[in-house]
Amino acid sequence: MMKILNRKLMFASISAAALLTVVPMIWAGEENSDESFFIKTATGTSTDTDFTEAAKNTIDCVVSIKSFATPRQQSISPFSDPFFEFFFGPGSGSQRRQQESKPRQLGLGSGVIIKEDGYIVTNNHVIEGAEKLEVTLNDNKSYNATVIGADAATDLALLKIDADGLNAISFGNSDDLKVGEWVLAVGNPFGFTSTVTAGIVSAKARSIGSATHSRQMGIDAFIQTDAAVNPGNSGGALVNTKGELVGINTAIYSQTGNYTGYSFAIPTSIVQKIITDIMKYGTVQRAVLGISFIELTPELKEQKKIDAPVNEGIYVNSVEDMSSAKEAGIESGDVIIEMNGTKVRNSAEMQETMSRLYPGDKVTIKLYRGKNVKTVTTTLKNSQGSTTITKSTDFTALGCAFKKVSEKTKAQLGISGGVQVAGLKAGKFKDAGIPEGFIILTINDVPVNSQNDVENIYNEIMRDSSPNKVMFITGLYPTGKRGYMAVPLADEE
Repeated sequence: MMKILNRKLMFASISAAALLTVVPMIWAGEENSDESFFIKTATGTSTDTDFTEAAKNTIDCVVSIKSFATPRQQSISPFSDPFFEFFFGPGSGSQRRQQESKPRQLGLGSGVIIKEDGYIVTNNHVIEGAEKLEVTLNDNKSYNATVIGADAATDLALLKIDADGLNAISFGNSDDLKVGEWVLAVGNPFGFTSTVTAGIVSAKARSIGSATHSRQMGIDAFIQTDAAVNPGNSGGALVNTKGELVGINTAIYSQTGNYTGYSFAIPTSIVQKIITDIMKYGTVQRAVLGISFIELTPELKEQKKIDAPVNEGIYVNSVEDMSSAKEAGIESGDVIIEMNGTKVRNSAEMQETMSRLYPGDKVTIKLYRGKNVKTVTTTLKNSQGSTTITKSTDFTALGCAFKKVSEKTKAQLGISGGVQVAGLKAGKFKDAGIPEGFIILTINDVPVNSQNDVENIYNEIMRDSSPNKVMFITGLYPTGKRGYMAVPLADEE
C-alpha cells in the first residue's frame, strides 16, 4: 500500500491496489497550423456564472474508462495440488487456476470524446498496463477501446471505440483563460458518473515539480484550479462556462490522496499538439533547444553574481555541442526572458512555449548577457540533432517472426531461454544486421522467451516518452558467438 507523505501530488484515478503517486517532468505541444483534427469554436472570456448550459454541453462528451489486467503474480493455491484433483475430480485444480488468471479491474478514470467517430483523449496513467479497456458513455452504452497512441511524458493517451455519431466536445483556447475565471471539471470521481464540479482558475503555467521535488512527468505547466477533482476524474474535461474544453484533468495536490483544495489540468494548447502528432505521425514530435537551465531567482543572482536587471527568467547553465542553442550563439550564463514574443519567466512557461514547437521551426530568443539585451534566431532540432519529422512504426516493421529455441539448442548453447529470429525479410532487424537464426536473449536488459515478449517490449518502447526509440539486443549466433545489436525503431520523413 502506498505510504502517504506530508505532501503528494496524486493522479486522480482509482487503482485496484492503491492510488498512484504522481510527480512532474518536461515537454508538450500545440497543433500544426495547416491541419487540425479538432472541432473548434471562437473563444473568449465569460463572466457568466450560470453553469447549466456548460454542464449540459459537456456531460455527454465525457466517458468512463475501466482498465483490466491479469494479475502478474499469484500466490500458490492448495487447489492446484494434484491430491486436490484426486479427491475432487480431474480438472478441479486447473479450473481454479484458470479463474485466478482472468483479467481483473485495474483502475477507473475518465475520457473526453474529441471526434464523432469515436476518438477519445484521456491520461496515459488511466490506461497504462491495461490488457483491456472498457469505455462507457453517458447513456450507459459500453465499448471496448483500442489504444491509438500514448505519451507518458505528457500523461496523455488517444483511444478509439467503434462508434459513430457521438457527442464530440468543442475545443476552447486555454491561452485565453484568465486567473479567477470560472471553470467546470467533469468526470467520474469514485465511480460516480457524469459528475460536475465548479471552481476558478487559481493559476496558469503552474509548475508542480518544485512542490514535489521530482520530475517524472514531461510537462510542468498546468492549469491550477480549485474545482473539486478526486480519484476517477483523471482524463476528464476541464471546460469554461461555454462548455469548451480548456484542459484535461490530471492530478491533485493532496496530503490524503483525495481532493483538499487544488487540482491540475493539462491545457488544451498542449493536448491538441500531442494528440495531433499521435494521429498524424504515430509519435510526438519534440523540438529541442539544447540547453540545461535553472529558474532565475534573487538568490541565484546573488550566488552567481548575475548582472541582468531582471529577477525572473531562464538562466542558461550549459549549452550542448551541435545544438540549436550553440548555433544561435547562446552561452552559459545568459538569461533568456522571451521566446517568439512570449515571456518565459520560469521553467513552466519555458516548457509550455517549447511544447508548441516542432523540429525545423525557427525561434527568436531575447536574452540578457550581463546587462545587455541580445536577440538571436535559430532553427530547432529534434533529439537526434536533425530537423526531420520522425514517424512511429508498428511491430511488423521489424521484418521477421520469432520462434522458441528448441530444447536441443538450449542444451548445446547452455541457455535457458530466448527466441530465434525466423522468416527474415526487409525491415528494421535486417537493416541492423541481425541474421536469420540469431537467438535473442534480452532486449533492453529484459529477458525474452516468446514473440509476445518481443512485441510487448516493442510497444513499451514506442509508448515511452524517451526520444531514443531503440532496441538494445543481446544474444547468440547459431555458432554460440555472443552478439550485441542496436535496432532504431523510429522512422524519419
